[in-house]
Amino acid sequence: MTLTRKHYLGIGLALSSILTVVFFLYLPIEVGGTRAGNVPLLLVNAGFLAVTASAIVVFILIVFTRGHQVHTQLENLKRFRHLLLLMIKRDFITRYRRSVLGVIWSILNPLLTMFVMTMVFSMLFREMGSIENFPVYFLSGQLIFNFFSESTTLAMTSIIGSAGTIKKVYVPRYIFPVSKVLSSLVNLGFSFIAFLIVFIFTGESFVWTMLLIPIPIIFLLVFSLGVGMLLSAMAVFFRDITYIYGIGLILIMFLSAIMYPVDILPPRVYHLIHLNPLFHFITYFRLLAMDGVIPGLWSNIVCIGFATAALCLGVYAKVSQQNKYILYL
Repeated sequence: MTLTRKHYLGIGLALSSILTVVFFLYLPIEVGGTRAGNVPLLLVNAGFLAVTASAIVVFILIVFTRGHQVHTQLENLKRFRHLLLLMIKRDFITRYRRSVLGVIWSILNPLLTMFVMTMVFSMLFREMGSIENFPVYFLSGQLIFNFFSESTTLAMTSIIGSAGTIKKVYVPRYIFPVSKVLSSLVNLGFSFIAFLIVFIFTGESFVWTMLLIPIPIIFLLVFSLGVGMLLSAMAVFFRDITYIYGIGLILIMFLSAIMYPVDILPPRVYHLIHLNPLFHFITYFRLLAMDGVIPGLWSNIVCIGFATAALCLGVYAKVSQQNKYILYL
């Protein structure tokens, strides 16, 4: 028996329902909050995590039941890997073309933004005094958010912007959003230099856990790849998503605890921001860079879950719909 999309959808819904009940009963307090008088929020958290877990399970099922198609896509990626590298190089060169300072702007931009935000928020919020090193605190969150915002925004319009190429020659459609996310990763590498400069000049102590910083960056990269591919597939059919997403990014930014300490939030909001994957990636990064603490098992499970679920949804949306793009471009 060959499984169809309806079968996969049915399995996902059934599994989501079962996992929602399980998570509702056994979800850790630090994620869902206390159960007494907090049932609606706990139910939302449990449902969100259940859908995430179900997406991963269904994707794994698709890989095993449609192994031939998966192998074909992997062969295409291997075949066009040189084109992918050329596209990343082109994006990097185009970004700084005719710019006097060139790549230096990747370092200056986060530094100048950090300077302005430090001045403004240090004066407006007395609670900022609870943050020992606000410049490093802010910049660590800004780096994560800026990469996600830039990479997914560029990936979202990558298919539409490459309509001429797609109509003329065959190229795997997912090459375009992947190249945008990877080119943003290069830019993140230069922005990280700004983080180190601020780290040194503010007198923050280096800790050995900073060597583990690539771990949250990998989580963030996988998550951004998934979201980027999903958005690029949606944008082909619904162009309005390019405007709606900009508003969504503003909400995501304020729910990421980039510029304010988490402990000033009321309990309900504190638990609500756990629905934001970027909050977990930023917290993971800060624990390694500022606190010298290795995140616990649950933190790793949540980050891996969000990243993998996003990648699964993005890959499935891209591969299943890419043959229809030509009709809408």
